[in-house]
Amino acid sequence: RTLSQTVPNPAPSPAIGSIPYQSPLHSIPPLNLAQSPEDLIADIDQLFEDQYEQYAGENLTDRRITAQAIRETLKTIELETGTRAVIVYALPFEDGLQLALVLPQGTPRLLTVPDATATELEDEIRIFQSRLSSGRGQGYRRHARQLYDWLIAPLESELDELEIDTLIFSMGAGLRALPLAALHDGEQFLIEKYSLGSIPSVSLTDTSYQSIKNAQVLGMGAATFPSAPDLEPLPAVPAELGAVTQTFRAREAFLNEQFTFENLRQQRQKAPFAIVHLATHASFQPSQPENAYIQFWEQKIRLGGLREAQWYAAPTVELLTLSACETALGDRRAEMGFAGLAVQAGVKSVIASLWDVDDFGTLAAMSELYRHLADPEVTIKAEALRRAQLAMLNNRIQVENDRLGNAVLSPELLANIDGDLDFSHPLYWSGFMTVGSPW
Repeated sequence: RTLSQTVPNPAPSPAIGSIPYQSPLHSIPPLNLAQSPEDLIADIDQLFEDQYEQYAGENLTDRRITAQAIRETLKTIELETGTRAVIVYALPFEDGLQLALVLPQGTPRLLTVPDATATELEDEIRIFQSRLSSGRGQGYRRHARQLYDWLIAPLESELDELEIDTLIFSMGAGLRALPLAALHDGEQFLIEKYSLGSIPSVSLTDTSYQSIKNAQVLGMGAATFPSAPDLEPLPAVPAELGAVTQTFRAREAFLNEQFTFENLRQQRQKAPFAIVHLATHASFQPSQPENAYIQFWEQKIRLGGLREAQWYAAPTVELLTLSACETALGDRRAEMGFAGLAVQAGVKSVIASLWDVDDFGTLAAMSELYRHLADPEVTIKAEALRRAQLAMLNNRIQVENDRLGNAVLSPELLANIDGDLDFSHPLYWSGFMTVGSPW
């Protein structure tokens, strides 16, 4: 269960760019690694649940997860969706990275990567995020490869043997907001191989499956924020809401003055919206967890206050999309809130961004995402996001006939486009993540 590797010394840390990095990675409390793999999986999941409940300041579930229960869930999901998924737990320790892989069948696999100490991980992640934030060149690529070698390569033979197509990560501090999609094996990005999801723990995740092909969609957002003049305008939001809502037959869209929390609550009571899309600013900057917020037209709503919208009232909101979200990468409290976003908001799944992406990049990502969410061939949310990211990576989204994907561009937006758009750099697509259930 030990994997030895020779790792080159990391380069000196560069200046931090637009993707913030603040506090160092911290290892988790000791676990009894000598116990059986079955018992260890239960303890790891319980540990992550306890950490999140401590962060949230409340008991969120009494559900106790076992490896057998995870296997049964993975088998059920395969029957319902045709996707083959695994759970990957990643725990940073001072003497190496502990990986635990729960497969649809068989005993969980445990691996230790001794060279990936908490200090080495901290350095590598910091440099990776900083180089990625430039949006230029491939200076991030070596670090993306190193992180791939530590987190993914030790598991690849079994993933390939079982033809796994979906990886669901539950990870410790400093890793929870890692842009996994941008990890690279030297030939391909991780997103080119797998659909990806991130969960706080299995116990805190709604693992049931419900198709959203005939879902009703509620789109809301604002292009400007008079109540928060410090926030940047989002001029592409009207086009974004149009692209998002037109994809599904049953939809409503509310812009600017209509984008109030009270209107959200009223609309939720009027119709069974399974998808809610909020095109606005949201923040997980480091501070007290109750200060994380989503900006509405007239006010900020703390994530705890979002529950007043009664997302869990029948029918469950299957997906909440936050298209202009950001967290402080490397800050344990901000990362914890981002990882638990679905739990905190009270919905099944969230698609959100780790950092601010420019208006056109977000518009392209959202337009393509919803096109794939409505595609009958795409059965899970994480795969819809993957296909949107691949379209950006391969530069398949361009302006044609005043449209960017499904989005109709106003003359004002068109005037800001000079030549072809290029979203191929991972800065534009790798920050989008599926948080909570990937199904």
